[in-house]
Amino acid sequence: MTKNILVVEDDTSIAELQRDYLEINGFRVDVERSGSAGLAKALEGDYDLIILDVMLPHVDGFELCKQIRSRKDIPILMVTAKKEEIDKIRGFGLGADDYVIKPFSPGELVARVKAHLARYERLLGGREQRNDEILIRGLRIDKASRRVYVNGQEMPFTTKEFDLLAFLAAHPNRVFSKEHLFERIWGLDSAGDISTVTVHIRKLREKVEADPSHPQYIETVWGAGYRFTV
Repeated sequence: MTKNILVVEDDTSIAELQRDYLEINGFRVDVERSGSAGLAKALEGDYDLIILDVMLPHVDGFELCKQIRSRKDIPILMVTAKKEEIDKIRGFGLGADDYVIKPFSPGELVARVKAHLARYERLLGGREQRNDEILIRGLRIDKASRRVYVNGQEMPFTTKEFDLLAFLAAHPNRVFSKEHLFERIWGLDSAGDISTVTVHIRKLREKVEADPSHPQYIETVWGAGYRFTV
């Protein structure tokens, strides 16, 4: 089945180069050249992957990434001419799956697109096998009964602890900032401090990790947030 890709890039020559190489490799590609138009297309269209330039008119790539990620669970690749590490950290924290630095090889871009689509299909296939249960190594999360088993032993979890663990495990290998997790689990209008996320992460590690000081499931990505690793 042909995969649909959206490219949001204001540089016409770069956008056409991306489209040409992706179409040669069998993808169907739409191109938008402004952030506002790209956001509308991303939210309305049925895309398998989105490529975002960071510097865009009207709405920049970071804001696009944040808004798209809040609505859709598909791979997002960001393209930038900047080399500062802080931009990568910010992008990953907002939900980007990968970063490509200009100037880049079109072949490299295509290879990364294929790799992320393949990984996403593997993850999606695993979820479809049994959508109410997540099995990752010795950890079993039963969403229907809201129970968690570590190496066959049931562990007690509070409501928010379970919600946080289930959310992270359902989106493996993706970095989420403390702010994103707080909004997602506790709600935009919740009274409180995002430090509660740190506290809950510590409690989760104490319950699911063999060695909480060297976590194998819930990793800290310094400066960006947390990632559930599979």
